Amino acid sequence: MTQDNTRSRVHRLHGIERVDEHDWLRDPNWREVMRDPSVLAPPIREFLDAENARTDAAMASTESLQSALFEEMRGRVAETDSSVPAPDGDWVYYRRIEAGEQYARWCRRPLSEQDSVEAEEVLLDGNQEAGESEYFGIGAVEHSPDHRWLVWSVDRNGSEVYELVVRDLSTGDDLTLETDTASANIVWAADSETLYYTTLDDNHRTDRVWRCHRAGGESECVYSESDPGFFVSVSATSSHRFMVVQAHDHTTDECHVLDASDPRSQLRCIAPRQQGLHYDIDDWADVWLIQTNRDGAIDFKLMIAPLDSSDGATWRDYYRPEPDVLLRDFILKRDFLVIREQVDGLPRLGVCKEPTADSAPTFEWLEFEDACYALGASGGYQTDDALLRIYYESPASPATTWDMDLASGERVLRKQQQVPSGHDPAHYQTGRTWATAPDGERVPISYIHRADLVADGSAPLHLYGYGAYGSSTPAGFSGTRLSLVDRGAVCAIAHVRGGMERGYRWYTEGKLENKTNTFTDFIAAAEHLVDLKLVDRLRLSCYGGSAGGMLVGAVVNMRPDLFAAAVADVPFVDVLNTMCDAELPLTPPEWHEWGNPIESEEAYRRIQAYSPYDNVGSLNYPALLVLAGLTDPRVTYWEPAKWVARLRELRQNDAPLLLQTRMGAGHGGASGRYDALKETAFIQAFLIDSLGLPAQAPSLQKKEA
Repeated sequence: MTQDNTRSRVHRLHGIERVDEHDWLRDPNWREVMRDPSVLAPPIREFLDAENARTDAAMASTESLQSALFEEMRGRVAETDSSVPAPDGDWVYYRRIEAGEQYARWCRRPLSEQDSVEAEEVLLDGNQEAGESEYFGIGAVEHSPDHRWLVWSVDRNGSEVYELVVRDLSTGDDLTLETDTASANIVWAADSETLYYTTLDDNHRTDRVWRCHRAGGESECVYSESDPGFFVSVSATSSHRFMVVQAHDHTTDECHVLDASDPRSQLRCIAPRQQGLHYDIDDWADVWLIQTNRDGAIDFKLMIAPLDSSDGATWRDYYRPEPDVLLRDFILKRDFLVIREQVDGLPRLGVCKEPTADSAPTFEWLEFEDACYALGASGGYQTDDALLRIYYESPASPATTWDMDLASGERVLRKQQQVPSGHDPAHYQTGRTWATAPDGERVPISYIHRADLVADGSAPLHLYGYGAYGSSTPAGFSGTRLSLVDRGAVCAIAHVRGGMERGYRWYTEGKLENKTNTFTDFIAAAEHLVDLKLVDRLRLSCYGGSAGGMLVGAVVNMRPDLFAAAVADVPFVDVLNTMCDAELPLTPPEWHEWGNPIESEEAYRRIQAYSPYDNVGSLNYPALLVLAGLTDPRVTYWEPAKWVARLRELRQNDAPLLLQTRMGAGHGGASGRYDALKETAFIQAFLIDSLGLPAQAPSLQKKEA
């Protein structure tokens, strides 16, 4: 390969020299590009436009399939839909969306007229606010405690830089707060006059918390974080008595509180940061309830401390789960304590009635029958009632919402997700199985397929994985996924290390020096499904986004023979270069996840050994669809662009290699619900074409009872 030294860069560190021949794709003006894509350097734009044109040409033969898939997926979406109203004082609040609309409306009704359509008040109409915007993303919508004011944050180009708007609900008048660096995070104080919000520094990291009057004017900085490896956030406790400012990275937390009823009160630290100490707090009567990993509680426990705690010395144990059970979170009500735990990869909810701070709680556990499922709960806006809202779904069963009376245990069905085109869970089979990783660890896999599928090793497989930041992948329902399942594919989730499906240990065994476990777990999961005679070894595909895109990139380097097709969505593939660039938004905060290659040669060599971009080889790669967002602040557009450019130069085969850069969107892709469905239809058309699936789904046969 002839090297163009005007377009490449030589990296030298720890006595190691690397040539990055595609460094020119990184616009040095990247900060401005995120805010205004029109300033992108012309040669880079030409490259991205050419790749988009190549992708459009390659996918032109699937346009009718894309249209059919879009209509299929749209048919599974309730065009007119509404969330279950959440009571708060004299009102109930909810969101709804109408047929043909891209965005939701935020609404409310008086509690006394909650069943009256005529009593509805539309607080915010996303469609009206979006206008003709190519991208429109609402970050947060919060009504004031006195119900007179509404504040929301809005991103208009996908860069995750937000405008903050306050609306007087009595007049409809709007005020845009004077800040051009806000994040989505904004919270009301108890006085309904004061707002707290966070802003981004020059490198796109949340580093400050501000206090301002709802009517605007000069804002006051109440907290500034000096460590570039920490993010900050602001929230209110569930009782709304306190504001909480939390500074955190991936391994350490530090919480500061102030009186929410006194907008001029000063922050007070609950316990200063200690490397490796996680903790989250909520107030309960006259104590703090604290979820923490202190004293070796790797899977977390609950502790209690007085409200004037300032150093951790007064914390005492309250509840600790059984061994190998992960405490995910907790919900406080006046007379109840609810916890969510994870046992062997499956979530569960426990309820303690009339808990006291003086004695350890005893929980009653709610039972669910599916082999794999997703489970969540919310206490709502109010803490003085006995209402718990439960959210449940499985790969075959659409989302269900119940309201549970914690006193009686009675559950009332509030909503069942509708699939207008028709859906019968009996047409599908879900299951869970376990792969054996190279080191002997058991890796859980959730899957769904047609009930009439014959396990003779002829079915295609589509395997999803993530495996980073301790983020677990729930086994939930997806109407779009059914388009692949109905055509005969087995769709599975590999719950690989790097997540927390099997506890905090599962996370630590998939990060830093253990990162390659994530990749080998994924490979083991695919091979296990082949060994079960469930799928065809020659018809495997995979998908991962962001850090999951790194997983895809690493796996196709390690085992290019394993998959026939792969989709890498906003993939974090230029890992070594990014972790060596301390100015990029996520680099210092993520050294705890991947290692700091600037200071550590060991970390440098370790990352270099698996970074997808650095390990592209002269190999026969599977068909690849790579997706990027020009204004993406999390995985910058040039990572997937550079990766594809290097793949084009080095790979030895001519399988499809497609790069699509969304020129008007960021990390999450299209913002409108129909536009998002079109993107999914595009991805699935690529997979259906690559795997030889039928363009039309065969009729489904109901399984015998």
